[in-house]
Amino acid sequence: QSPEFDQRDFRNALGHFGTGVTVITTKDASGQLYGVTVSSFNSVSLTPPLVLWSQVRGAPSHQAFLESPYFIVNILSESQKDISNHFARPSEDKFKDIAHHLSPEGIPILENTLGHFICKKERDVDGGDHLIFIGRVMSYSYNTSEDTAPLFFWKGKYHCAADHTS
Repeated sequence: QSPEFDQRDFRNALGHFGTGVTVITTKDASGQLYGVTVSSFNSVSLTPPLVLWSQVRGAPSHQAFLESPYFIVNILSESQKDISNHFARPSEDKFKDIAHHLSPEGIPILENTLGHFICKKERDVDGGDHLIFIGRVMSYSYNTSEDTAPLFFWKGKYHCAADHTS
């Protein structure tokens, strides 16, 4: 049996682990495009190439991610806070005025990101109030410029790499 936690305090404690920020995209069977801001992205395995992310079960886009065989992980740069905020809020058309193109599978790839991973969903794993999506990376691309830093989220706020240089 797990101990009782104050959920707000537990979330604050988890916030001490800094993460990068991504936008995960997919489409549903009717072709509607979906995107959601996610900081729960992580690598799982090099062989086979697997990644994971998790989503709260009550999210408006949850059914689309549950049913779609594909998703794309878009890694945001520190100049893309507005993109992160945009995909974190509900919207009728998340891709209106957002620069993107479609993968061969018809999934949105955001423009000017640090990189992206095109994934075929391998499995979903129960994660309490979240569902963990594990995907096999089919292809990827990344920005090779050393001048662009990732968008970083820590203690409930965005941070830039230059904020904490030694």
